[in-house]
Amino acid sequence: MRVPAVLPVLPVRDIVLFPGAEERIRIGRPASIRMIEDAVAHRGPIAVFTQKYDGAARPAPDELCRIGVAAEIGEVAPRENGLVDVAVRPFARIAVVRLISHRPLLRAEVAVARTTAAASRDRQWQATVAELRKAATDLFHRQARPAAETARLQLAHITGPGALADFVAAHLALDISAEQDLLEELDEARRVRAVLLQVADQLEIGRLRRKIRSDVEARFTANRRQAYLHEQLRVIREELGEDRSPGEQLGVELRKRLVAGGLPPAAMARAERELQRLAALHPASGDYLLVADYLDLLATLPWRQVTAENTDLASIRRALDASHYDLENVKQRLIEHVAVRQRNPTGNYPVLCLLGPPGVGKQSLARSLAAALGRTFSMLALGGAQTEAEILGSHRTRPAATPGRPMRELHRLKTRNPLVLLAGVDQLPSAMQGDPAQGLLEVIDPRQNGAFTDRYLDVAFDLSQVFFLATAQYADDIPAVLRERLEIVRLPGYSDEDKRIIARDHLLPCQQAEHGLKPEQCRFEDEALDLIITDYTREAGVRGLDRRLGAVCRAIAVRLTAEQGTFGGKVTPGLIEEIFGPPRFLREARLATANPGVATGLAWTSAGGEIMHIEALRFPGKGQIQLTGQIGGLMKESAQAALSLLKSRAGALDIDLNDLLDSDVHVHVPAGAVPKDGPSAGIAIFAAMVSLWTGQTVRADVAMTGEITLRGLVLPVGGLKEKILAAQRAGIPAVILPRLNEKDLAEVPASVRESMRLVPVETVDEVMKAALNPKPSPPPRGKKSRSRG
Repeated sequence: MRVPAVLPVLPVRDIVLFPGAEERIRIGRPASIRMIEDAVAHRGPIAVFTQKYDGAARPAPDELCRIGVAAEIGEVAPRENGLVDVAVRPFARIAVVRLISHRPLLRAEVAVARTTAAASRDRQWQATVAELRKAATDLFHRQARPAAETARLQLAHITGPGALADFVAAHLALDISAEQDLLEELDEARRVRAVLLQVADQLEIGRLRRKIRSDVEARFTANRRQAYLHEQLRVIREELGEDRSPGEQLGVELRKRLVAGGLPPAAMARAERELQRLAALHPASGDYLLVADYLDLLATLPWRQVTAENTDLASIRRALDASHYDLENVKQRLIEHVAVRQRNPTGNYPVLCLLGPPGVGKQSLARSLAAALGRTFSMLALGGAQTEAEILGSHRTRPAATPGRPMRELHRLKTRNPLVLLAGVDQLPSAMQGDPAQGLLEVIDPRQNGAFTDRYLDVAFDLSQVFFLATAQYADDIPAVLRERLEIVRLPGYSDEDKRIIARDHLLPCQQAEHGLKPEQCRFEDEALDLIITDYTREAGVRGLDRRLGAVCRAIAVRLTAEQGTFGGKVTPGLIEEIFGPPRFLREARLATANPGVATGLAWTSAGGEIMHIEALRFPGKGQIQLTGQIGGLMKESAQAALSLLKSRAGALDIDLNDLLDSDVHVHVPAGAVPKDGPSAGIAIFAAMVSLWTGQTVRADVAMTGEITLRGLVLPVGGLKEKILAAQRAGIPAVILPRLNEKDLAEVPASVRESMRLVPVETVDEVMKAALNPKPSPPPRGKKSRSRG
């Protein structure tokens, strides 16, 4: 049939028509119905093009596919709901040349899309066409549909390879894009091969479906047989007057609890296998209680139970501010972490690790955050985890097998979204029975814990909703495998002023309420608080201070009871000394006088910053160095480096090198009961040695910290805030510090920075210039008297 140059266009959705394959299509758009009526009236063909997008109610020409078909209209059957069924018989591929009109009807100039006939007529080509016919016949035969049987009968009357490919393509169950690709393939040979591949895929899919159906039927038959035998066993027991076995009775109860517990399909399938095993076990069997306990654990785990979370960040911040003084950077980071979790609950964010000395508020901050969020709080102390099984659980085949500590804790809490504090990740040991740190990684890593499998449970449990926080005291002791997954958030120690505020605003009200005291019955003077802080506690945090305040409250409660309320309620320094006796801790004090060979250094300890006096003494020897005062390895290396640097600069410092080589030096750091380590005393040791050999004294009003190199450079150190606060407590007004540490001064309270002189340095030459007093001038020589005679 000839294709006219201009045709009315019918856009269709969800179908692609092929030449030679009659189709019935249903249309409902008013414009399309008018176009069909007009085409029937004029007895002319129409152009049918598939829409690119299903959603367009009135598609534009550029929203239609490039290739369509010219088709004759057959039977038109109106339906009750306003739709019209139309039989169309496509007879040629066509393409749009240009649009003629868009309204009221879509009309376009079209051209026949010429196909390229297959050039090859050899046996391979004939075999390909024959294979397509055979495969299509097989496919239509396997499809149990009347239309497929009709297509199989029609297939025998189609001769041309291109027509054969179009007919088969029209009867394949393909998606629209694949069918359109076949329609737009104008090369006959490539189209035949593409359709053959699609038919082969359909046959393979059918074969797999039949195999799966067969396997399912076989399994279903086995299950029916088993159910039939169980039913027979039940009837036999009823005839004998016996009730269900104990295993069956317990299994019925457990199955109800398992269904109510909301187990996921995989876990429920495992539970069903264990229920069948329980029904077959005798109550006296050793495995009976083990299986029953396992099923009871599965039924009571919080598979779906969650607690509602507070999403108001402002109220969370207010709660943290009310419970903890200062720590602005730490609280801000926690708020940011909460905000990110709420916006993207499935993100791969790191676990925050609160790092700081004891008593600075790591655990209490986590408790306050849990309370502010409305989450249940739990703490797992990891210091006692000796094996990997304590984290991941042990297999049920082993004696005394139990789930791991995380799963036991979730079972106790009855919620799947608590806030869990992993306390002491720096205390995890490396054991021969497995690395607990590696096991903990599976628990906290968001890329793994969405399907965490405890060895005892042996089914996946989703831990992604658990809010994990960690704490540690020493970053270097955190296992490397965990350190990569943690984000360190440092909590510095408190200054004496901070401790006074925390004691008055937070600790003391709690202690008063706990001991039944009214505020007016326990009024602390600032001097009394300062005395407890300086003379009866030595710590970076406030844990010991809290205990001391509790001891004072107990003493006051005794006095109020014994003296019938005559105690005035004022707590003075004298009362503190009466309760606690002589001062327990004596801090290093500022040097009263400057002596050659003595310098003041600064150290960081777990109890906060401390000053330390470094003393150097020389005597005849062979240029060796002796170190005492419970000094660690790094500090010994700093002393060796200081002596080598001194020898290399002897000439510049006006020191006789032979005198250095013929003398030994003894470096001593008093307060030997306190362990001291780290490289930060390097410049103080060097200053003490220079002072010893030159006779220039180190200024008594200067303390210093910094690591030195053999080139004389001053490198940065840690714990700068605590060290500067220690110098302030000792009454030292000036601190020499590495210039590379200037960025850390932002952590030092502004009042401290303003009251002290902070001297940043880059080299030891700058250190000597700032630390040494001028060299004493030699005494004037007396003039000889002349006698007159």
